[in-house]
Amino acid sequence: MAKIAFLGLGVMGYPMAAHLKNKGGHDVTVYNRTLAKAEKWVSQHGGSLAETPAEAAQGKDFVFSCVGNDDDLRSVTIGENGAFSTMPKGSIFIDNTTASAIVARELDEAAKAGGFAFLDAPVSGGQAGAENGVLTVMVGGEEAAFERAKPVISAFARMVGLMGPAGAGQLTKMVNQICIAGLVQGLAEGIHFGKKAGLDIEKVIDVISKGAAGSWQMENRHKTMNAGEYNFGFAVDWMRKDLGICLDEADNNGARLPVTALVDQFYKDVQAMGGNRWDTSSLLARLEK
Repeated sequence: MAKIAFLGLGVMGYPMAAHLKNKGGHDVTVYNRTLAKAEKWVSQHGGSLAETPAEAAQGKDFVFSCVGNDDDLRSVTIGENGAFSTMPKGSIFIDNTTASAIVARELDEAAKAGGFAFLDAPVSGGQAGAENGVLTVMVGGEEAAFERAKPVISAFARMVGLMGPAGAGQLTKMVNQICIAGLVQGLAEGIHFGKKAGLDIEKVIDVISKGAAGSWQMENRHKTMNAGEYNFGFAVDWMRKDLGICLDEADNNGARLPVTALVDQFYKDVQAMGGNRWDTSSLLARLEK
């Protein structure tokens, strides 16, 4: 049993922290910007709550974070009453936020200066993956810290991989989102075309999903897409944030992402339709408006 703090109890962090407590058997202290959510978590799962990240991190072996963006991450780590001010020597900070590689490297340096380790460890699998404890975790950082943290992270993950030094986890998550963007647009266009052609979409998907066109998106989203239901998982607002990170990094490293840039603009169109909180499969709604 380890002493753990978890910072950020959003749709992902709330169940992830619960798995650390209930499945992992760890002593978990939670912090959330809205105190009521931390109080609710403790009433459901036990453990304890802290009123600041600094208080939460005090005396802990591992501190996790899952917040909104780079600025939120800096706030809970190096900001006023941030966790880095109280992290014990030899402890490990594990960030599950999808953020930039720049902030990951920045915090890695700050952690080293403080005598503890930092791992950037963004996740994939969406809300359902978090609730079921089957996330994929892409980690950047030093191998020794990774090996210590891996058994703890595994409480909410089915795959945990070390991708390279600080920032490599975030870069891998960018590859993940780049691939998803093109897949979802292709699936949306395929379903849209099939409907216009008068085909039975269920029969079409049943056949083509067994061949080269098959994907997780097709398997898990085609039914809801065909029904015009878009309340299943990762929101458009979050996807645009992630694709913005990808496009910024591409500007830095010289990568060319024409499809990603185009799909990002398609998601902007979905936002203009009021679909900010629809899931990413709502690209079909844009074609059918």
